[in-house]
Amino acid sequence: QATRRAVAIAIAQNQQEEAQHLLLKAKINDLESRTIAALEQGKDALAREAAEAIALLEAECQTSEAAQAQFAAEISKLQSIIRNSEARIRELKRGERLARATDSAQRLNNSLPGGLSTIREAEATLERLRGRQRQIDLTAAVLMEMDQATDPSAIISKLADAGCGMPLRTTGGDVLARLRARMNNAA
Repeated sequence: QATRRAVAIAIAQNQQEEAQHLLLKAKINDLESRTIAALEQGKDALAREAAEAIALLEAECQTSEAAQAQFAAEISKLQSIIRNSEARIRELKRGERLARATDSAQRLNNSLPGGLSTIREAEATLERLRGRQRQIDLTAAVLMEMDQATDPSAIISKLADAGCGMPLRTTGGDVLARLRARMNNAA
């Protein structure tokens, strides 16, 4: 139940992040239009100030997009955990029923001579089920460790900050160049 609640919370947070992202995009579009107007009127200082604000909003927009991607991955992971947990619970219940049957068979075997092979088969089946469950648990633990061991986003960011490849964030100068190009294309 707690995992289902965690999924619901993650989905709600993702929806909030999507709404915030749309607001950021609207602000960027509004500022770009106003910056072009300032450039057309020769108000370069005001245009530069607006371009810096646009660059900050674009960085925030990229952060929002990354957060949305992280929420989506977390939601998917939690949903997978729920499915796996439910399957494990069903398997454990089967094992419990099997254990009860084994217990009943043992009691019956104690009262009847010669029924030992059926009990041994039931016990062997139960042990196989337990072994398989241990393997599933270990596999899940290893997969979780592997997910946490490497974070491609962090490595990409480090490489971009070191000047390897395209930068991840735009600057005010980039925005001004883009807007001047758009203005020149419109003229």
